[in-house]
Amino acid sequence: MVRVKICGITNYRDAHEAVYCGAWALGFIFYKKSPRYIQPSTAREIVETLPPFVTPVGVFVNEKEGAVRKICHFVGIHTVQFHGDEDPSYCRQFKGFKVIKAFRIKDEVNWQRVRKYKVDAYLFDTYLEGARGGTGETFQWEILREANFDRPLILSGGLNPGNVREAIKILHPYAVDAASGVEKSPGVKNHRLMRAFFACV
Repeated sequence: MVRVKICGITNYRDAHEAVYCGAWALGFIFYKKSPRYIQPSTAREIVETLPPFVTPVGVFVNEKEGAVRKICHFVGIHTVQFHGDEDPSYCRQFKGFKVIKAFRIKDEVNWQRVRKYKVDAYLFDTYLEGARGGTGETFQWEILREANFDRPLILSGGLNPGNVREAIKILHPYAVDAASGVEKSPGVKNHRLMRAFFACV
């Protein structure tokens, strides 16, 4: 069964609609330049209401280690996603956390570089100049077919109800991650699209 992570959660209503639909994880973005940024205090209020077995994920971009730990401790998060230029040694510092490392795909993948990251899962997103996720753009999924990973693969990048079924058919990922593809505006989910997305998984 393919799991679903809904990323860019900014409010209680969207969080609980995603839970109702069957989300495995919810992404809370603590990168202030993102239009989906959420204040840690707001994220904490939402996380405290989540049922068991729904994983809150803290999404960070080139953040200082101490700041990541402080925010996660405050909010109640034990899974982190690094979506910037964090190197393998940075990721190794987070003992006691589940770590997801995101890689932005353009035309090819440097598999040697990817495998240096001994993290809990790899997430593949679309490369777009100046953007860190939530682009609404897809990449050529076939690029990932040649890979033989020893880590779970999470597929992201422009996924929506119209293409997620095909993406799963091609790659059979551990999980799919949606943000802009189930929104009416950045950080505000379209519940009809979200339900349609889950129906296609």
